[in-house]
Amino acid sequence: MSPIITSLASIIKQFGIGAVISSASPTGLTATGGVICDYVDPTPGIRYRAHVFTSTGTFTVTAPGTFGDTVEYLVVAGGGGGGSVTAGQYYSGGGGGGAGGFRTNISGYPAAGSAFPVSTSPGSYSVTIGAGGAGGSSNGVDSSFGPITSVGGGRGATTSTAPTTDPSHYGSPGGSGGGASGSGAPTPGGAGENYPGSTQQGFPGAPSVGNNGGGPGGGGAGGVGSPIPSPSTGGPGGVGYPSIIAGPTNDAIGTPGPNPGRYFAGGGGGGIYSDNPTGPGGSGGAGGGGTGSGPGAAISGTYSTGGGGGGAENTSPKSIGANGGSGIVVVRYQIASLTATAKATGGAISFYSGKTIHTFTGSGTFDNTSGSPLSVEYAVVAGGGGSGGHIAGGGGGGQYLTGPTTVPTSPQPVVVGSGGATQPGAYNNLKGNNGTDTTFNGITAYAGGGGGSAGNSSTYTPGAPGSNSSGSGGGGAYYGGSGGPWPGGTGNGPGGSPGGSGYWVSGAAHNGGGGGGAGGAGGNAGPDGTSGNGGNGIRIPATFHNPISTVGSPGPAGAFYVAGGGGGGNMNQPNSGLSGGDGGFGGGGTGARSGPANPRSSTAGVMNTGGGGGGGIETPGPITGSAGGSGIVIIAYPS
Repeated sequence: MSPIITSLASIIKQFGIGAVISSASPTGLTATGGVICDYVDPTPGIRYRAHVFTSTGTFTVTAPGTFGDTVEYLVVAGGGGGGSVTAGQYYSGGGGGGAGGFRTNISGYPAAGSAFPVSTSPGSYSVTIGAGGAGGSSNGVDSSFGPITSVGGGRGATTSTAPTTDPSHYGSPGGSGGGASGSGAPTPGGAGENYPGSTQQGFPGAPSVGNNGGGPGGGGAGGVGSPIPSPSTGGPGGVGYPSIIAGPTNDAIGTPGPNPGRYFAGGGGGGIYSDNPTGPGGSGGAGGGGTGSGPGAAISGTYSTGGGGGGAENTSPKSIGANGGSGIVVVRYQIASLTATAKATGGAISFYSGKTIHTFTGSGTFDNTSGSPLSVEYAVVAGGGGSGGHIAGGGGGGQYLTGPTTVPTSPQPVVVGSGGATQPGAYNNLKGNNGTDTTFNGITAYAGGGGGSAGNSSTYTPGAPGSNSSGSGGGGAYYGGSGGPWPGGTGNGPGGSPGGSGYWVSGAAHNGGGGGGAGGAGGNAGPDGTSGNGGNGIRIPATFHNPISTVGSPGPAGAFYVAGGGGGGNMNQPNSGLSGGDGGFGGGGTGARSGPANPRSSTAGVMNTGGGGGGGIETPGPITGSAGGSGIVIIAYPS
């Protein structure tokens, strides 16, 4: 067993689940940014504050502390997309996506970096969270904390039926390398960044032995991807690495694994060779790696883990690889004495204005350890809808709910909904996917609807209603003929609104409607060439407004807005003064816009806001639409 695994096992054994406690006026660094988590590392008895970033932001130091000027970090890049199967070449499975690069300077890891000093001059350190790569087409995107950069995971290979030097049929290099395809000739897996060596960020993807079989696995931060165990199966993804940098009981980030700690950067599994469909798709590596296709569709890497996407199988319609998972950055430093005991475990635990706050940016368990029913205040947001791909409507924001509830002493599962995927930027008439629902203690916030996509009278797909008609609806697209309006999806609240309508101006502009937001309907596209703005979200209650935290997104009254709708796409905008397609306050993504004056690409809904994705357009490009943002659960009670 490696030193880091042994150390983590010792920590968990000695720590126990009931000892997370709050801090009072720390004399460590004073800093802002991300989701805050205060905890005790029991082995040396050090109190820490961690700042958890699941979306791009800034770590800002505003005052020095008494424990030195260094911080520890975890930086994980987006995972690579899983390999697809080339149209008409259904002979083998796609390779698993490689995990995003994994970098940390916590001692005990084989490639631990050096101390990272910070100061109030400059004071601000940019944090970039890399998106996961698209299935079948791209590597993950780099993540960074100041000058520390982790490289996006390599995409899994597409298939080939004969010997080839075409690199699209090889696993791509990356933080960890993508798996090769199960092609008719031996092909290599992708290399891991700086592997092998003291600065490596991950391991290679597995090669193909050239037997027209399943796809090999993508590499992980802690191990290589695996070859296929038999011709009909997919190869497992490489294992990730565990970390407790955000607290030993914070189960809302990372995934479980074979040893204590939460795992990150697992490789994606390869898809099966379904001419002999007796074997399963390759399992994803611990740390968010997605499972390869077989018998179901390939599974995406888990968001905020850097896991690689699962590879496709060689049968339509399961021939598209899955997306990689987005990355994460965590920064921690020592703080002073802790004074109060939390009454529950689960999520990132922080303390503000006499309240204990549990923030779940991913699924976990809220376990009331007080010995009696616990009265809490909650804010629950579902995943936002993705956009359509062709002159599309924006995705609807996830439903937002808040209020009091009583939590029993039994552990309560917390399920945080993911954002809906987008569709390719082509004339495909496919609306964006809905997000998924968020649940806690019998409370369900319903997902936002996917944005519509343009088509003709028989194939047009309007904006989708929010899940259960309660999440916000996706924006409408145009119907294949001049005029409009073409309707968006319904959303009936509370905490959800309808999407706006699309419009086509013959010979001038084609425009999508905005997705609905929790605070208002999506904007309508109009005959003047504008696209619809996303509907605005809502600001969460003041209970959760810890000023050192950056939960939610900015809005007119400051921070802490959630559940904004995505803006509609706009093609051939004739007037540079028209600025439709902006995302709504609360994490809504911007719509893509073409035209010679001010083109732009769409953006995704902000992670952990439930924001809808921005609508796509077809030309020039394609400039695709974007995915919705994941949801969030926040729980507070008197300390």
